[in-house]
Amino acid sequence: GRTRRAVDKAVAALKGLAVRGVAADLGTAAGCASLFDAEPRADILVNNVGVYGPQDFFDIPDAEWTRFFEVNVMSGVRLARAYLPGMLERNWGRVVFLSSESGLNIPADMIHYGFTKTANLAISRGLAKRLAGTGVTVNAVLPGPTLTEGVAAMLKGSGQTIEAAA
Repeated sequence: GRTRRAVDKAVAALKGLAVRGVAADLGTAAGCASLFDAEPRADILVNNVGVYGPQDFFDIPDAEWTRFFEVNVMSGVRLARAYLPGMLERNWGRVVFLSSESGLNIPADMIHYGFTKTANLAISRGLAKRLAGTGVTVNAVLPGPTLTEGVAAMLKGSGQTIEAAA
């Protein structure tokens, strides 16, 4: 999570498990560095941070394109760069990028989102080739639409019901 409150809530929900939480904005280089400083070792890295939302192509300002790129793409690049050397030293590790079916079937109302998910595919495929023959694997997962709190809020804001969207 990006806030201490959100992280504490998530850790509390995992009752009885030995977990630690770090609050960091992974959409920034500083946030990625603070996560790595707090937790410098990982055997499994799942790059799942992301933002999305419908917006007409002609209405998307440069700043929004940059925000989507920083959060959805550069967070995974930065964290992979930070954690992969340790995985390679141990000759074992797993890196998973959460792409989306939108990386192949770009939504007309979320072109900026689709472009970032295509970038995740390119990065994961390139890293998989770069690390071939090591004990470290890199993959991408391409889920379809998933009903999350954020998606439900997005649908409600558009006036569309969850039932109609399904």
